[in-house]
Amino acid sequence: MHTPEQSPLGKTSEYREEYDPSLLFAIPRAQGRDALGLGASLPFFGIDIWNAYELSWLGVRGRPHIAIATLLVPADSPNLVESKSLKLYLGSFSQSRFESDSVLRATIQADLSRACGASVQVRLTRPADFGTLRLEELAGTPLDRLDLDTDRYTPDASLLSAARDEAPVEETLFSDLLRTNCPVTGQPDWGSVQIRYWGPQIDHAGLLRYLISYRTHTGFHEQCIEQIFVDVMRECAPHKLAVYGRYTRRGGIDINPFRTNFNLPLPDNARTARQ
Repeated sequence: MHTPEQSPLGKTSEYREEYDPSLLFAIPRAQGRDALGLGASLPFFGIDIWNAYELSWLGVRGRPHIAIATLLVPADSPNLVESKSLKLYLGSFSQSRFESDSVLRATIQADLSRACGASVQVRLTRPADFGTLRLEELAGTPLDRLDLDTDRYTPDASLLSAARDEAPVEETLFSDLLRTNCPVTGQPDWGSVQIRYWGPQIDHAGLLRYLISYRTHTGFHEQCIEQIFVDVMRECAPHKLAVYGRYTRRGGIDINPFRTNFNLPLPDNARTARQ
């Protein structure tokens, strides 16, 4: 079983330039979910959207090609892929020749599906279509408008509350103040989070203080978003809940987990300004 400590993260690495699928390092999702008290039956479904901006390879005649790769990893896959290993893996294409974009895409899709233990979708955006990629901020009411005091910087679900004795409401809220830390290197990860729900109205100040409380927390992006989902469900009891995180890129890759317990269209993957 792979653990974060066994990964290439935070270690000196050899950057290979010939295709090498063995560079992918899978980490069982169960390691993070057990700590949340989650069993085999998950209280959510969703997807992890990865965008890789540094993909390049050679055509059959030796000319370099580039693309942005979007990877869609189902949330119920047994494993996630450690991000530095993905960077090393994608870097290994740089001096490898492929006869077409479709062959390259199929190769990446097969390798990632094998590593994650589930079907991963891969999309390539070529330079001619870069101009179609949109930039927009998360929709909803900004929690960051609140001017408040706080002194808690480790996750504290007791900060959450909801008006359970009042009529349910439907709201979309967001904050750009999410900061967590890599569980191996300790480097900061910066993100924005959107929360959509229907149920007892969540106290906005408490929710913002709760999101700020992740500031010194260590955890992978996916695990942090799942912990937010679980804590909000337990403390606020919404009937419907969706949590979406947009993290800034590191190593040319951004990771954007989405978790929901009701049917919603998948996020459109528009980048925020910080990404």
